[in-house]
Amino acid sequence: MTEADAKRAETLRQLMEVGRNHSAVTVMFHSAVAAKQGLNATEEKTLDYLQRQGPLTAKDLAELTGLAPASVTGLLDRLESKGFVRRVKHPTDKRRVLVELNQEKIAELAVFFEDWARDIVEACEEFGTDELNTVIRFLSVMSERQRAAAARLTG
Repeated sequence: MTEADAKRAETLRQLMEVGRNHSAVTVMFHSAVAAKQGLNATEEKTLDYLQRQGPLTAKDLAELTGLAPASVTGLLDRLESKGFVRRVKHPTDKRRVLVELNQEKIAELAVFFEDWARDIVEACEEFGTDELNTVIRFLSVMSERQRAAAARLTG
């Protein structure tokens, strides 16, 4: 193994370790935020998808989350019973149903992210624009790979 190969192997090992740590603290953070509103992390992140994407069908949510359609149905039932979402008729296709957010309920979650958003902006001051663009590219690729892995697990 060349020195360059050894250095790359060590960098990849460190990346995997940091990635595992980041994944764990991310899950714990979102679990803590979710618990403040009587949600679980999957429910909270589904609300995030709806907030960023707008009203979606259950099928859209299954594709975005990688969850099985039956799991999405149960998830939406729980979110609806807690008052976070409502099912509405699709504006152009009456056979389809859209899931939309209850904006008043979502506003209650926003307060939990305000400090975190400030922390992110502050942490990004340590990095140049090119470095941040590399991180964006890396996270985008990894998100797609992880979404595909979740879809494989849920069949």
